[in-house]
Amino acid sequence: MTSDSHHIVIVEDEEHLAIGLKFNLEAEGYRVTNFKDGVSALALIQAHPDDVDLLILDLMLPGMSGYNVCETLRGHGWDRPVLILSARTLPDDRRQGFDVGANQYMSKPFDLDELISRVRNLLTHHRPRVNTPQPIVEYSFGKARVNFETFEATCDGSPIRMTQLEMKLLQYFIQHEGRVIPRQELLESVWGMHGQVQTRAPDQFIRRLRKAFEPDPANPRHFLTIRDAGYRFVAEPGGNN
Repeated sequence: MTSDSHHIVIVEDEEHLAIGLKFNLEAEGYRVTNFKDGVSALALIQAHPDDVDLLILDLMLPGMSGYNVCETLRGHGWDRPVLILSARTLPDDRRQGFDVGANQYMSKPFDLDELISRVRNLLTHHRPRVNTPQPIVEYSFGKARVNFETFEATCDGSPIRMTQLEMKLLQYFIQHEGRVIPRQELLESVWGMHGQVQTRAPDQFIRRLRKAFEPDPANPRHFLTIRDAGYRFVAEPGGNN
């Protein structure tokens, strides 16, 4: 696929920055659409989800934050790459960006050549998922009850707060219950990170799932680490899985 077939949407309310990004990305052969607010970009992507290949997203926007834009898109199953470009530089800001489903996070001020390189990398390595299992609405295992539509979860009757990305990871485990899933598969299918990315994100998120749902997180029964192979979700320990 050539660069001129890629459509990039930029959501940036600083007009001079948005114009500069558009000029430089179009010079690389990309088709670019600018928006000053998240609501307008969200409406376009929801109306034409297959026409947008990459979203470059500021966080501090009028009307609707970039966090909410990304979380809404991921909640509706849009899986194209999202690159957050923000003046917010705290670790918590970056963590929240990844929690709502961003693929990469760049801080302002930024190096233009690096941004173009990241854009090229995201567009080159992203592959739309095929043969995706049907979404699960409700599911129970052990003492846990989860509703993926309402984002409600309980364990032993106590409510659990979960992020959109945690829910996405949990649903992927459930859809592939009993199978050993390599870390790279999780990075590609849940985080949308392609190529040999070095990150401990799956380990951190699985620890959070264990803390939320395991009777004894130090000795997990449902979310298992398979040494040198990946992870395995077991709904009914001691069964035929």
